[in-house]
Order: sequence, then structure tokens, then C-alpha cells
Amino acid sequence: MEVLKILFWAFLFIIIYTYVGYGILLYAIIKIRRTFKIGKKVEVDHTYEPEVTLFIAAYNEKDYVAAKMKNTLELDYPKDKLNVVWVTDGSDDGTPDLVKSYPNTTVHHLDARNGKIGAMNRGMDFVKTPIVIFSDANTDLGKESIRRIVNLFSNPTVGCVSGEKRIIEKESDVASGAGEGIYWKYESTLKKWDAELYSVVGAAGELFAIRTELYRHVEKDTLLDDFIISLRVAQDGYTIQYDPEAYAIETASANVKEELKRKIRISAGGIQSVVRLSSLLNIFKYGTLSFQYISHRVLRWTLTPLCLLLLIPVSFVLAYNEGLLDFGLYSVMFWLQMLFYVGALIGWVLENKSIKVKLLFVPYYFFIMNLSVILGFFRYMKNTQSVNWERSKRAS
Repeated sequence: MEVLKILFWAFLFIIIYTYVGYGILLYAIIKIRRTFKIGKKVEVDHTYEPEVTLFIAAYNEKDYVAAKMKNTLELDYPKDKLNVVWVTDGSDDGTPDLVKSYPNTTVHHLDARNGKIGAMNRGMDFVKTPIVIFSDANTDLGKESIRRIVNLFSNPTVGCVSGEKRIIEKESDVASGAGEGIYWKYESTLKKWDAELYSVVGAAGELFAIRTELYRHVEKDTLLDDFIISLRVAQDGYTIQYDPEAYAIETASANVKEELKRKIRISAGGIQSVVRLSSLLNIFKYGTLSFQYISHRVLRWTLTPLCLLLLIPVSFVLAYNEGLLDFGLYSVMFWLQMLFYVGALIGWVLENKSIKVKLLFVPYYFFIMNLSVILGFFRYMKNTQSVNWERSKRAS
């Protein structure tokens, strides 16, 4: 029983640290640094206006072209310094021709479909500006997003800037919308603190930018291009900064089934990234960056979902030995877990129904997140994940 108790507390510590503890520790460190004025704030030159490229890799996005281009033309950045480039590999729905009808916009089309990373690797050969900004075709950008991102590059230590992903929330949101929205708000807070401590650990693919000279062609089977590209910039000694007011906004997944499909792909890509970025685990070489990377990313994609799974039988045995209905420490912990999973079950039942208390969907979304890691692990091991676009259906 002593061994089981040690395992119980080890599993519980890893779970709490991953989802709550790291955020608390990060906030405490930030408060101490602010109080004693430790470290330097990233200086920004608001007059910095280099020529930039807005890079959109797209596959069959004709339904979004008009809205995307309207949004692009309304961005607050000098039109003569904003180059718009679409790379439409494999598109056969008329997307390339639609984009060509817009002025000051370049289209690089290839009939063959080689996935998003193939399009990015090919398209980057055409980028001549010092900064390239990546954005998805189905997202709208905040009017000042380009300017705010570019301003951060005025500091030579910054090699990558991540914008914020925002989810359009509605009162009638299903579990995917309610859970995804809450999740991204929490993620945004962690990213702000990560950036203040040293560096964000990974950029949001919906909107991020790098110094063009730092781009290295990525392996053609890469699943999380944004994560690999941004972390490799950090490995080169630059920081990844973050501005929540530079944002890309989109609707949530249409339902949890679509969200699960998306997250399984992300999880498989996360595990692939941990393997490919294994050198970043060396805290003696990368210091604070390694600490942030392990705490914020690696645990979520590796140990923590396994700990959640193993905690159930371990806590059951301890609770049974203690007396399931005696409500001692371990029995209470066991029943709290059961209550949480019952909450997830209720979320499943209510999945596609309107509800005013969106927090009821949180247990279900949390369950889906961790289930996707386990399923993503098996997909990664089987090597069955295609690099081609696998777009999830979005809510209208």
C-alpha cells in the first residue's frame, strides 16, 4: 500500500502542476520579478514599419476568400509595405482564380497537394521581406494585429511573435465552443506570463510571425508546423513574444466530434514535436526555455494524460482498502474523480443543446482533451496521420 500511496501522490502532483500549479508558480515568479524589478522588459519601437509579407497557405478555401481579403485590405498597416501571398497547393475549387482577382496579391499555385507544410516550404522561397506573418484563410485578424506584431520585432532579441487565437462565443455554444473558449482564455494568460518571464513556448498557427531569415525548411511529414517553426527559432537563441491584442478570430468546432478530430491530430503532432525537439529537454543548455517548455507543453502531451488514467485504479484500491463509504482521504479523492467524470458524461448528454451555464461543459472538454492525447499517441505510433489539410467543421 505504501507504494500505491507514493504513486497516488506522484500522479496527483503531476496533474495539478500541469493544469494549475505551473500557472500559479509562473504568476508568483512574475510578481517577484515585478516587485524587485528583475529582468528587462522587451522594448518596443512603435514607429517601426518594415515591409512585411502576409502568408496564407490554403487548400480549397473559396468560401473564405472574400471575407479574408476584405479583412486583409482593412488592416492598419501601410498598403505599400504589406505584401499578400497565397500558396494554394492542390486547390481545385477555384480558390486560386478568386484570389488572383484582388490587386496587390500574389498567388503561387501547384496542382499537386503536399499538405500545409509542403506549401509553406515552397512558398517561403518567394518571400523577400524581412518579416513574414502566417495566417489561416478562415480567420479574421484584428485591425491592428499586423502593426502590433511588427512593433515587437523592433527588438533584435525577438525572433518570433505569436498572436492570440480567439473563439467566437455564443449563448447557444455546444460543449466544443464553451470548452474551447474557456481553454483559450486560460492559454492566453499563460502565454502573457511566459513571454514576460522569457519566451512563449510555441506560436498559434492562426497568426504568428518570424524573421524571414530564421525560417528553416521543415520536415515534410511535420504535423504542427507552427510549433516546430517557432520553437526552432527559440532554439537559435531568440525569444518568442506574444501580444494578445494581435489576434485571429474564428468560430469554434461545430461539435465535439469535430473538436476531437482536430485535437487528435494536434496531439499526434505534439508527440512528434517532443521527439524532434528532444534537445530542448536539456535544461542545462536551454535553462528557462526548457523549464517553460516542459511545464507548459511536454507534460500535457506525455505524462499527464497517463497519470489521469492510472490515478483511477490506484485511488480505487486505496479507497477500497480504507473503506469506500467511510469517506477518508483516499475515498473522498476517489469519489471526487467519479463526480468529475459524471460531469463529463453530463456534458456529453448536453453536447448539442443550448445551455446558459457553460462551465458544465468544462469537464467534458477536459476529458476530450486528454482522451485525444492517448488516441493521438497511438496514431503517432502507427504513423497514420496525413500531413494534408484535415480541416474540422466549424460552427456557423
